[in-house]
Amino acid sequence: MEFTGGEEVIQKPDPPVVGKVTHYSIELYWDIHRVFEHKGPSNEWIKFSIEEEDAKTHSYGTIYSGYSRKHTVEGLEPSSQYRFRLKVTGCDGEFKYSPVVSVSTTREPMTEEQLHQAINSNDEAKVISILQTGHMKADTPDKFGVTPLMAAAQKGYLRLVELLIDYGTDVNQEDGSGKNSLMLACFSGQLAVAQYLRKQGATWESRDKCGSTAMHWAADGGHLKVIQWMINDGCEVDVKDHQSEWTPLMRVSAITGNTDIAQILIIAGANVNAKDRDGKTPLMIAALNNHENLVRLLIEKGAKCDIKTEYGISIMDMAKAFNRQSVVDILEELQNEHP
Repeated sequence: MEFTGGEEVIQKPDPPVVGKVTHYSIELYWDIHRVFEHKGPSNEWIKFSIEEEDAKTHSYGTIYSGYSRKHTVEGLEPSSQYRFRLKVTGCDGEFKYSPVVSVSTTREPMTEEQLHQAINSNDEAKVISILQTGHMKADTPDKFGVTPLMAAAQKGYLRLVELLIDYGTDVNQEDGSGKNSLMLACFSGQLAVAQYLRKQGATWESRDKCGSTAMHWAADGGHLKVIQWMINDGCEVDVKDHQSEWTPLMRVSAITGNTDIAQILIIAGANVNAKDRDGKTPLMIAALNNHENLVRLLIEKGAKCDIKTEYGISIMDMAKAFNRQSVVDILEELQNEHP
């Protein structure tokens, strides 16, 4: 600014200085001469405006006007170029523009949400592009503690499973409940994924926080081929969880009632007369859940009908108390055959 005959003359200002730049914001500030300092009445202050160029029309629009020495432009697109100029207006309305400054926003940072979206969409190219940046670890969990490998394993995305392991993810990493990728693959019936995880070091000995193994989860899922392969691969069939002391056979008795799965578990060594924490057997659990065919199979395979729980309750007591008439009929038929 110069003075001519006691009047201020606005000189052309320098372009705004670029400060912090992110993928969505640009900080601009200006270091005007001390003579521009705000002194005296506000109507005599120098006013500053930041104008942004429209990329299509190449016209300028005001995005800030006031007396501050800096302004942060927000809501911008990542990896995009923007052009700004500074306008300085004197108290008499005279103004001058600075040269234009061009600034580009940064690339949008990769987040765990984007990685998990790519996994859930089975978008191999997107997963690769995210991991290649080196800013995101392959085993970064989502807000629920689920890792990309767990999500890919449960959905059966074998190529993504291979890719994530190549990028160093831990095959035995657990979520908040203690489940790992092998458990989820077995539960979902993803045989090829389960086989690959085993080759990469996933272990049958892992338990979740309730003490359930992959075999417990496979029994819940009810996938016969997976369970048969697990047995052949050496997975234990008669292990008890820590919470209810249930075996995989008990889980079948409670959830699916699948006789084919029960059959292969029994052939592999599952104890048909095992007791849980309350003294219930697989037969009692099957009766309570009205799995009539499974009740018949268990009796055929040696399940005892005279066992009582820790509270002195028999299977007949349970069947009558819960109105499981079909089970009562089976038990009475058995008693008539073997009085």
